[in-house]
Amino acid sequence: QVQLVESGGGLVQPGGSLRLSCAASGSIFSLYVMAWYRQAPGKQRELVATITSDSITNYASSVKGRFTISRDNAKNTVYLQMNSLKPEDTAVYYCNVRGTNAWGQGTQVTVSS
Repeated sequence: QVQLVESGGGLVQPGGSLRLSCAASGSIFSLYVMAWYRQAPGKQRELVATITSDSITNYASSVKGRFTISRDNAKNTVYLQMNSLKPEDTAVYYCNVRGTNAWGQGTQVTVSS
């Protein structure tokens, strides 16, 4: 089964940028629809963005125009470029094989002054 490892989180000021990475191994990455989710303390996990095997993307309304999901199938990696970050973007961000229970361990993103 596929294994996922997120990285790239950290502390950033409002208006700043981060790029998250999700490295996959253990299966055929290029066939998967991939997703980024996030979960803030005390809140439900929410879907942030998805990307198909041929790089068709969808975004939550809250991040559209600010975040970009992309993938490099040769590197078995999916990315989330996050620009114009807001405090409400603070959450643990998780990589997911869409529609499955394949998850990474999460990476913390904190947007604060």
